[in-house]
Amino acid sequence: MKKELKNFDKAGGSLKNKTGSWRNFRPVVDKKKCINCATCEAYCPEGCILQKEGDSLKGKYYEADLDYCKGCGICAEVCPVKCIKMERE
Repeated sequence: MKKELKNFDKAGGSLKNKTGSWRNFRPVVDKKKCINCATCEAYCPEGCILQKEGDSLKGKYYEADLDYCKGCGICAEVCPVKCIKMERE
């Protein structure tokens, strides 16, 4: 007898479970300082940094999807222009 598992993500994944409610800090991007380098996106362990169109130095900036962001602060640490600040929830 073959059984199928549905609505499951890989172990430890957060695609099905919005894990953003776990965080104590959230990243806030200063769009005017963002140089659209994508360093934050590359280092985010949850893959929840998204490119957005808007008023920034290069017309685009990056922002965390707060439904999934756990507030680890890696994005703020690796940002070369320090445009990401971690704010307490």
